Amino acid sequence: MIKPVPLYIGLRYVAARRRQQFISFINGFSLLGMALGVLALIVVTSVMNGFDRELKTRILSVVPHGFVQKEGGLKDWHGAAAQLEQQPHVMAASPFVRDFALLGANGSNHGVEFQGVDPKALKNVSAVGDHILMGSLDALKPRSYNIVLGRILARQLNVIPGDSVILTLPEVVVTPAGIFPRTKRFTVAGIFSVGAQVDQSLALMNIEDAARLLRMRGKVQGLQLRFDDMDNALGRVSGYAAALGEGFTGEDWSHSQGSLFQAVKMEKTVVTLMLMIIVAVAAFNIVSALVLMVADKRSDIAVLRTLGLTSRQIMAVFVVQGSAIGIIGAVIGGVLGTLIAFNLTEMVSWMENLLGMKIFDPRVFFVSFLPSEFRTSDAVIVLTAAVLMSLLATLFPAWRAAQIAPAEALRYE
Repeated sequence: MIKPVPLYIGLRYVAARRRQQFISFINGFSLLGMALGVLALIVVTSVMNGFDRELKTRILSVVPHGFVQKEGGLKDWHGAAAQLEQQPHVMAASPFVRDFALLGANGSNHGVEFQGVDPKALKNVSAVGDHILMGSLDALKPRSYNIVLGRILARQLNVIPGDSVILTLPEVVVTPAGIFPRTKRFTVAGIFSVGAQVDQSLALMNIEDAARLLRMRGKVQGLQLRFDDMDNALGRVSGYAAALGEGFTGEDWSHSQGSLFQAVKMEKTVVTLMLMIIVAVAAFNIVSALVLMVADKRSDIAVLRTLGLTSRQIMAVFVVQGSAIGIIGAVIGGVLGTLIAFNLTEMVSWMENLLGMKIFDPRVFFVSFLPSEFRTSDAVIVLTAAVLMSLLATLFPAWRAAQIAPAEALRYE
C-alpha cells in the first residue's frame, strides 16, 4: 500500500536519529509532557467525580430529594401525601416541620437545623435510621422531647444519649421579669453518622414536639419526597406542588443542597483548567521541536520542493510530525490515566496498609478514602483538547517550513 508522501516523511521525522539527538530529546520530552498532562487530568477529574458521587450518595440518602410546602401550614397532609405518591417517580412522602435554632450543652452552643419528623414515615424517605450509632429513632415519641443529633454535633456539645441539651429559638418571651429567649430542654435519644455535612448541622425530633415549639399545633409545614432516582427529582417537584393547589410550593435537592454540589463542580472546573497548563507546556515543546527541525531540515525541504512537493505538502509533513507526537503522548497518557482511575482507590488503600497510616483521617474528613469514578465523557474532552493543542502547535513551524525558498536553501550546500 502506497503511503501519502507527507505522512510517510512526517512519521519518519518522528523517529530518533543519531545526528539529531537534541531534537529527538525534545520530541521525547514533548511526548512525555503530553502523556503526563493527560494522565493527571484524567486521574484528577475521576477523583473529583468520586467525591461528588460520595457526597451526593451520603447526603441525599438522609436529605429528602424534594420538599413540598404550603404557606400557613398543612392540616390534611395524608391526602396530599397520597396524591404526591401517585406522581411519576415519587416513592414516598413524609410530613415535616423545620426551622433553625441554637443548641447548647456543657457551655457550648452551635447553630442547627432542627426537623420535626414522623419516625415511621421518615424511614420511607430517609436512610438516617440505617446510620444510627447510639440510641434509636423510635425514641422520638410525641411529648417525649427527645432529640437525635449528628455525630459531629454531639461531639462538639460533648453529649451522649441520656444527656440534656437546650434548644433556643430565635424568638423572645415577654414576662414581668423581662424579655427572655424561648428555650426548651431536650434529652438526647440517639446519635447518627452519615459521613457528610449533616453530621454537624442536623437535629431530629418528633413532629408534634416541633409543631408545639413553632406554634403550629395540628399542622405541618409540608412533605418530604423520595424519588426512585435523585436525578428524577430535578425540575419535577415544583410542578407536583402546583398540582396540589394554590399556596403550595416545591423545591428539589438542587436548591436545598445545590450550593455544596455547585462548589464541587466549580472546583473540578478550576482544577481541570489549571492542569490543562501541563498539556499547554507540552504543546509549546512541540513548537520548539518543530522550529529546530525546520532549521535543521532546510536543505531537505529544498530538495523536496525541487522534486515537486507543494508548499501545502511541506506544511503537511511537519503537521504530521507534531500531531503524531501529541497523539502518541495523549494515547499513552489516556491509557495509563484510565488504568489508574479504575484502580486508584485500591492503590491508595494498599499504600495506607503498607505505610501503616491513613491519608484521610476519618476523625477529620467526611470521606475517609480516596474515591474515583471514571467517566468516558471527561476522558474524551481531555484527549480532544490535547490533540487540538498539538495540532495548533504545528501550524506556525509548518508555515515557516513552507516559506523556505529552494534556491536560497541550496545556495551554500
